[in-house]
Amino acid sequence: MAALQFQLQHRDSASNARAGLVTTDHGIIETPIFMPVGTVGSVKALTMQQMEADVKAQIILGNTYHLYLRPGTSVLEAAGGLHAFTGWNRPILTDSGGYQVFSLSANRKIKEEGVVFQSHIDGSKHLFTPENVMDIQRVIGADIVMAFDECPPYPSDYAYAKKSMELTHRWLDRCIKQFNNTPDRYGYTQNLFPIVQGGTYADLRQASAQFVASAALTGCAIGGLSVGEPEEMMYEFTALCCEELPQEKPRYLMGVGTPWNLLECIALGVDMFDCVMPTRNGRNAMLFTSQGVVNIDNKKWEKDFSPIDDGIGAAVSQNYSKAYLRHLIKSKEITGLTIASMHNLAFYLWLMREARLKIKEGGFNQWKTEMIARLKTRL
Repeated sequence: MAALQFQLQHRDSASNARAGLVTTDHGIIETPIFMPVGTVGSVKALTMQQMEADVKAQIILGNTYHLYLRPGTSVLEAAGGLHAFTGWNRPILTDSGGYQVFSLSANRKIKEEGVVFQSHIDGSKHLFTPENVMDIQRVIGADIVMAFDECPPYPSDYAYAKKSMELTHRWLDRCIKQFNNTPDRYGYTQNLFPIVQGGTYADLRQASAQFVASAALTGCAIGGLSVGEPEEMMYEFTALCCEELPQEKPRYLMGVGTPWNLLECIALGVDMFDCVMPTRNGRNAMLFTSQGVVNIDNKKWEKDFSPIDDGIGAAVSQNYSKAYLRHLIKSKEITGLTIASMHNLAFYLWLMREARLKIKEGGFNQWKTEMIARLKTRL
């Protein structure tokens, strides 16, 4: 069993886009990559077989906060970890729960020790510390575990963003110490990624990225973006972070985003992404396609018997018509949620494969510009 390895294979000549391979004990991940979000050990409305065969996912996410509350670490430990529990045998990454704690701002208290929060399930009180979050993620059994951080809201004033960043750095030191003092679980290597914070302040982002780089872990993450700031600001700070983070490590931009966000951030040097958008929007009748955005609720699709999207090579997108999917969604038939979610995820993974191909062949930047204009079109 070996620590995560990153092989940088190709660079785009006109941007900072890159293609690589991330090797874990549960398999190889081709980058750039989108990671579907399986918050409670399930990508909503989809089976693990569909994730592998139809979506062609290479890695999925689990969430520490949600899995800790339900089913709980005792169940996951008895199962032999999240891979065995769910039947997913490819890589898994777990979020530390920092973002969920951020989103529970009315029901949590941040202090040096950690965060006291109330369960959204039953109101019970819990404490997350850098140490026990490492222990929980060890038990969950993710291949990549995230450091415990504080995600400041947007906007935050400079003093708060600086205080929050410094707390995140102190917590990172504690995470690393605890992680290094505990063994891998279930017979394979687990890897810790630190998270860059610093709000929307260039000097803080630069300092945080340098601190994260100095930790010399197997990969790096950029957090605290896509939390309400304008898109251009997100791109500005993503670029700044990528300039400081090591070239030879994978870079993960957390919680981003739309298909055009992904392409813009690939051009800035990001390798890994996750977001609930493809499944959440799919469940709400919004489809992302190779020709643009479709609101499948619209009456214009009522008698459109063309495939959902025959441009991405996914069976789910070719085998069902827009009219049929609209009918299912309008009828509140659960199969409609499955088809829409599966299509959107298959589209996101197709887009990542296309981006990787263009980086390898050359011409990524021109393709990106043309593709974004098309993807933003409302059909």
